[in-house]
Amino acid sequence: MNLNVRLKLSTMMFLEFFIWGAWFVTMGTFLAQAFSATGVQTGMAYNTQAFGAIVAPFIIGLIADRYFAAQKILGVLHILGGALLWFAATSASFEAFYPYILIYMLLYMPTLALVNSVAFRHLPDPAGQFAQIRVLGTIGWIVAGLVIGNLGWESKNTLAYTFQMAAVASILLGVFSFFLPHTPPVVDRSAKVSVRDILGLDALALLKDRRYLIFFIASILICIPLAFYYQNANLFMNDVGVANAATKMSYGQVSETLFMLLLPIFIVRFGIKAALIAGMAAWVLRYVLFAYGDAGDKAWMLILGIVLHGICYDFFFVTGQIYTNYKAGEKIKSSAQGLITLATYGVGMLIGFSLAGVISDAYTVEGARNWFTIWIIPAGIALAVLVLFTLTFKNEKVSRENLKH
Repeated sequence: MNLNVRLKLSTMMFLEFFIWGAWFVTMGTFLAQAFSATGVQTGMAYNTQAFGAIVAPFIIGLIADRYFAAQKILGVLHILGGALLWFAATSASFEAFYPYILIYMLLYMPTLALVNSVAFRHLPDPAGQFAQIRVLGTIGWIVAGLVIGNLGWESKNTLAYTFQMAAVASILLGVFSFFLPHTPPVVDRSAKVSVRDILGLDALALLKDRRYLIFFIASILICIPLAFYYQNANLFMNDVGVANAATKMSYGQVSETLFMLLLPIFIVRFGIKAALIAGMAAWVLRYVLFAYGDAGDKAWMLILGIVLHGICYDFFFVTGQIYTNYKAGEKIKSSAQGLITLATYGVGMLIGFSLAGVISDAYTVEGARNWFTIWIIPAGIALAVLVLFTLTFKNEKVSRENLKH
């Protein structure tokens, strides 16, 4: 790979996920500290991710793939996003903050597909080289957590700085994007396009396969307890007195990187079902550890719960992407990935963040949160999904050759 291209794509990935990790992890704590936000309000703020995931295919399908070069759209979206994040940081109330973060996520979520598009188009061997580029994104997320933790923004009640840091990084990436390799549209603008094409509804044919249907439903359902982690974990860590919580939560991304290397070996040896079950079981264990752990003698339980992120994410969501790719075949591969993303990060997360907000409020009395119950409930939901999936899904073996495609 050309060194100049490698450096540009790596920098792009680093900044893309540094921006997200800079504010998303600690937003729940920020909302509680700055606005005394309710659980429902916090759920609304996190649900902007789901709305962005639902809108993203339209932006990519109608604009990016047909009219403008991907790197130029990426640049414009990040520059606008940087301004929105800065205004969000200076908001005086939740009511003022919410519109900024909603519009921001409607612009940010499409950039996740755009950076992948730019990378894939300029890698000589995408299957073998993409992971080398994508890992810089995980490192970016880790660095954001380290910065927040080491500067003590959580304990100093200055988490507004996280949005300003992300804003500066977003504008920087926006400007940098115009210097990325040229990535012109791939679809003829005169060709007709339908909502069915944009949403990847041709991939619905996969649901005729009973195994894939069970996996598809389980993917949506497991995203419900998943949302509890994103919404509550950092607030919980700070609430119970964990020092430098954002730094410790970055251990999850370190774990994610390590388990990503083990995942292909595990799938080939034990099959898709075992990998998916391991991922779901890790969610159950993580929430049980959070429910019974504390910042004192049981702090190891909280750290272990964080480190389980590698299994939680890789063994279910990455395995799910691999399984979808395997089942779809060449003709509807892209449509199938779009559909599973819409179902999980859109529909599943939308339900999950909404429920997490309601549960948090229901078990909060005069500002004191009953964290045991708040974590045991998603543990129970994840366990129910795990049992149903284990009893109904028949295993499929995937060869190394299948993984390459």
